Amino acid sequence: MREDWIECKFDDVFFTTSGGTPSRRNENYYIGDIPWIKSGELKSNVITEAEEFISEEAIKNSSAKVFPTGTILLALYGATIGKIAILGIPAATNQAICGIFETPFVFSKYAYYYLVNKKSYLIKQGIGGAQPNISQTILKNLDFSLPPFPEQRAIVKKLESLFSSLDAGIADLNKAQQQLKIYRQAVLKKAFEGELTKEWREKNNVNNSWATFSFKDIADVISGKNQKEVEVAHGKYPIYGSGGIIGRASKFICEEGTTIVGRKGTINSPIYVKEKFWNIDTAFGLKSKSDVDDKLFYFWCLSYNFKQLDKSTTIPSLAKRDIELIPINLTKNQLEQHQIVKQIESRLSVCDSIEQNIKESLVKAEALRQSILKKAFEGSLLTAQELAECKQAADYEPASVLLKKIKSEHEANKLVDRTIKIKPKIKMDKKEILVLLMENNSEMPVDQLWKDSVYTNDIDAFYLKLKELSEQGKIEEVKNGKKVTIKLI
Repeated sequence: MREDWIECKFDDVFFTTSGGTPSRRNENYYIGDIPWIKSGELKSNVITEAEEFISEEAIKNSSAKVFPTGTILLALYGATIGKIAILGIPAATNQAICGIFETPFVFSKYAYYYLVNKKSYLIKQGIGGAQPNISQTILKNLDFSLPPFPEQRAIVKKLESLFSSLDAGIADLNKAQQQLKIYRQAVLKKAFEGELTKEWREKNNVNNSWATFSFKDIADVISGKNQKEVEVAHGKYPIYGSGGIIGRASKFICEEGTTIVGRKGTINSPIYVKEKFWNIDTAFGLKSKSDVDDKLFYFWCLSYNFKQLDKSTTIPSLAKRDIELIPINLTKNQLEQHQIVKQIESRLSVCDSIEQNIKESLVKAEALRQSILKKAFEGSLLTAQELAECKQAADYEPASVLLKKIKSEHEANKLVDRTIKIKPKIKMDKKEILVLLMENNSEMPVDQLWKDSVYTNDIDAFYLKLKELSEQGKIEEVKNGKKVTIKLI
């Protein structure tokens, strides 16, 4: 740390407090226009919109409070522990979030990046057994490196310049990943149109025997079973769910060379299994018949979009009868089948190699980000010239002087409530599901409800919310032919 910096505690510099959750039993609390942020919305971003809104009554009758714009938000526990964001609007939060108020003596972005750098440390300090918890005490006792104010500005400026270049490189890598996905699908599409083996057929004088078959003529759909009776610690056979191995079993259901496709949940991520296995009731085993190459059939499964068979409004699901009716374009010529597999594997192996290089580059990029942050808060990021310019700034003063001013400000305002007492007037077009239904005669087409709701950018979250409201007895699904509406009960 530089000599004109000072080491202090987080509590020496910042006022912090957590939010609150109004009672869900009172529906009126969640019909309002005060943005209410949950920890899942913290994504290293500036928050300018919310998924849910609460009323002034909710603020008055709970521990929820409205934080001002510029407040730093830190997720204290749960799946999002350590996530950080900055409020771009006045908003309330739930109790899983700590609000860190702005101070005129610390550049907000400096404090934000400091916490980003300390994220792993804070999580390790978390207590609570199965669910780590960053308590207010842990945060307040966090060591904080305080530089002179001009250096804070210069550090943030340099960090954002370096991160801008780094993020551009990461964006290019992510774009390349997406292009690889498109290329993979293009290879598979050509494979099952007979294009990959067109020259092979001509060269070997093989007739074009491609035809369209029903799925049930090509493969069997094998339903899974509960694993309770067969699960053992060191069983001979793996137990598969839709996402992979979840245990070991003493017996098997499916033969080697079977492809797994989820019946519920993850329904569009086929898995090829080389050994015998037990599949649970949320996963189908798809086994090709003797005249169809197992690996070729797996590649067909990769090419097919099983999501188009999903008719559920909640958890994605597949029905055996729908799978069995899928038309499949295929050749029964086994020599050609083996040639297709060879052609696909040759092309996709190149994709795999490129994708591995991309993944390694993304890991290196994240390591570089952490290295830059480490240098920044050790005081070694700025050059001698940049430091000299900081010392020439009109507001330059040693950090020790700055800390005295901070402590004086704390003492003068220790009894001041920094939260906002009146609700912010923020116009938000998107609304919660119950609000929309009340405003539209208690019933709306499901697709219009989704588009108008706060879940318009996350259809999975929309259907999970529909399920929750249905289980609570607040809504019901009404079907009239192909038309589906959601109705208030």
